[in-house]
Amino acid sequence: MTRILFSFVFLYFLISTISCKKESFITDQNAQLSFSADTIHFDTVFTSTGSVTHFFKVFNNNNQRLMLNRIKLMGSDTSYFHTNIDGVPTSELTNISMEANDSLYVFVTVTIDPNNTQLPFIVTDSIMIEYNGNYRFVQLEAFGKNARFLRGHTVTSNEVFNNQFPYIILDGLQVEAGATLRINAGTELYFHANAPLLVDGTLEANGTVTQPILFTGDRLDYYYRNLPGSWPGIYFTDNSINNQLTFCKIKNTYRGISVHNPSLNMNDKVVIKQTIIERAYDAGIHLQSTSANISNSLVYNCGTNVRIRAGGQYQFTHCTLASYSNNTLFRINPVVSVFNYINEGGVINSGDLNCNFTNSIIWGENGIADNEIETGQEGTDDFVLNFNHCLYKAQSIPLLASFESCIQNINPEFDQIDAAENIYQFTISSDTAPGLDSGISTSYLKDLKDENRNVGAPDLGAYEKQ
Repeated sequence: MTRILFSFVFLYFLISTISCKKESFITDQNAQLSFSADTIHFDTVFTSTGSVTHFFKVFNNNNQRLMLNRIKLMGSDTSYFHTNIDGVPTSELTNISMEANDSLYVFVTVTIDPNNTQLPFIVTDSIMIEYNGNYRFVQLEAFGKNARFLRGHTVTSNEVFNNQFPYIILDGLQVEAGATLRINAGTELYFHANAPLLVDGTLEANGTVTQPILFTGDRLDYYYRNLPGSWPGIYFTDNSINNQLTFCKIKNTYRGISVHNPSLNMNDKVVIKQTIIERAYDAGIHLQSTSANISNSLVYNCGTNVRIRAGGQYQFTHCTLASYSNNTLFRINPVVSVFNYINEGGVINSGDLNCNFTNSIIWGENGIADNEIETGQEGTDDFVLNFNHCLYKAQSIPLLASFESCIQNINPEFDQIDAAENIYQFTISSDTAPGLDSGISTSYLKDLKDENRNVGAPDLGAYEKQ
């Protein structure tokens, strides 16, 4: 009897001990877990196949043991990253016990072949840490190709970017007031998601028809290749003067080009020639109380292609401004929006407006706007808005604007528009297109492809039928 009683007491003690041991893990969802880094950057220019290793630490900041349900490399077998978790070379480890106020190491290795043309410039992945119903992530980021990487770079005097290697812009690129950034033909600039180009001084980006200058996001993988809003865009600020963009392509921005306030000299603040702006989420060109001259340029598939606010002086000649809803952007705004005022925090600011569109096409489809030109006026400021020999789409003639020899609501017959396949060709080959020989003579003798405009009346839009 004594032996049985002893065995029972021993068994009870053993079960109690095991139970207490199980209960010693903290299970509260508010349990504290911290990391030595929330993002691991591999700041290396890979000139050949190479491998670099970094690490971060996971800290259990609690006075009890904590069970990590899982640490997992999210890309697993398809990732360029490889992990060693708490001494185990694996992409996933489960049920990891951490003592109170203890830590563990996660080592990360990346192997990149910079000559792989399918790689984006920025290769990313993440590591998930799951515990007590929480999911925390450490981001991984590596450079995927040969390039020049600039992080938070500021142009303080005169600087030239050449086309030997692409530029990857991280944390923004700024041109100080009084400084000039010259970008040579054929140069490619790839901007990270948080990296705008801020021009307080002067930007001279002069490409050629065979070597255009590219401004785009740094994600080249399939989903991001044509995604609006992938990077902030180009901003010309108060002090900026004498800016020129020729044969440039600006893609996938939040706002393609944004120009604010008058020039400090008598010249147009921005001159844009033979340039393509595509897939801007907010606006392809935003002009606010400033001056700009834009010719032989194409702006397409933007939230608003051209937005003008608070007055200013503008010339648009031989431009094609066209947008079609697609699987990355549904259009709710007109193609062209011209107001002589802007409402900023409930305060109305207005100014004199003088804006002229000549030999241009303004067209949109698959959106909810009835008129692809909208206008608005406040106060007694001058409001001059002229459309001269243009083709435009609108159910009713827009108010406040004058139209001379314009074509309304006749399809321009672009060569190929296929939103489902992401094919947009805004040239015109049809012999019956309404814009053929429908313009007036101007000083612009070349089109967007740098081909001659025919003798006599030119075609409407950025492209001349050859």
